[in-house]
Amino acid sequence: MSRRSLISEALASTPSEPVPVAEDSPRTEPRTTFTSRRLDAFGEASRMVKKPSIRLKPAECSVWAGNARDYALLNEERLRSLIDSIQAENGNRIPVVVRRTPKAELPYELVIGTRRHWAVNWLNANHYPEIELVAIIEDIDDEAAFRLADIENREREDISDLERGLNYKTAVDTYYEGVQSRMAERVKLSKSSLARYIGLTEIPKSVVSAFNSPMDLQVRHGDKLLPLVRNPATLAKIEEAAAHIANEQSFRQSGDEEPIAGADVVARLIQATTAPRRGRSQKTVIEANGSPIGQIDRDQGRGLTFTLTPTDLSPDAILEALRPLIERAKILRKG
Repeated sequence: MSRRSLISEALASTPSEPVPVAEDSPRTEPRTTFTSRRLDAFGEASRMVKKPSIRLKPAECSVWAGNARDYALLNEERLRSLIDSIQAENGNRIPVVVRRTPKAELPYELVIGTRRHWAVNWLNANHYPEIELVAIIEDIDDEAAFRLADIENREREDISDLERGLNYKTAVDTYYEGVQSRMAERVKLSKSSLARYIGLTEIPKSVVSAFNSPMDLQVRHGDKLLPLVRNPATLAKIEEAAAHIANEQSFRQSGDEEPIAGADVVARLIQATTAPRRGRSQKTVIEANGSPIGQIDRDQGRGLTFTLTPTDLSPDAILEALRPLIERAKILRKG
């Protein structure tokens, strides 16, 4: 089913009384850019229900919890280009979608457009109080709102597969009585794809922490990790390896080094479930008071190489952190 048909079906959940609007002038060439396609899509949506847009303040909207995006993770750095665009246009060109909430504290609830809402809210708080949020009001229930939000989110590259998985898991339990096949049919997604997204939610947070960002954990990684985390015997090994990798990620970040890529994290987690190969170099993070202060590399000749980062710890505290690592390395000759 086409994107237009999906939007039409979602918006048709609750009939609305049409309001005449002027027809757009015809275009001779199709839009091809990402932004242009989304402009077309929302233009189609507004024409379908014949609703004019309104202007409001972000403070007038609560944010619907059913959207896949984690609003708390949005920040100026992630939305810098959007903020600049809205500032230049004196508003968002692509309307957000809200619905009325007559019994709630705020008059509207935001269904689609969390990034635009955050950006306008930031601009209002940073010297641009006159900029308002352009919105379309829809009268739709939660299930239709979920499907409408999902249509937009599928085009977003800054929503992690894990966020989608968590959103889908909640939706299948809330709207589709726990039946994945029913939800897959409703949102026009293959049953296998839906199952793979939801499968990511089975990966423990202790393992997710090994990734530099949740964005690095992708569905294809879940295909490799899920059989191992579902097995108690290998889960313990993976969680232990994940803790070391997470410390190394923190160590690299403190030293302004490149993080460990997602594919490499997965490879190391899988390797942790097998017996270590002789002669290979092994790395161990040095910790003191719960924070990484360096790294030990054990080479093929069973020697140790220490790398320490600048720290406020005393020499005695550093030596105390090194002592158990040296003892466990078993490189000291007896007698």
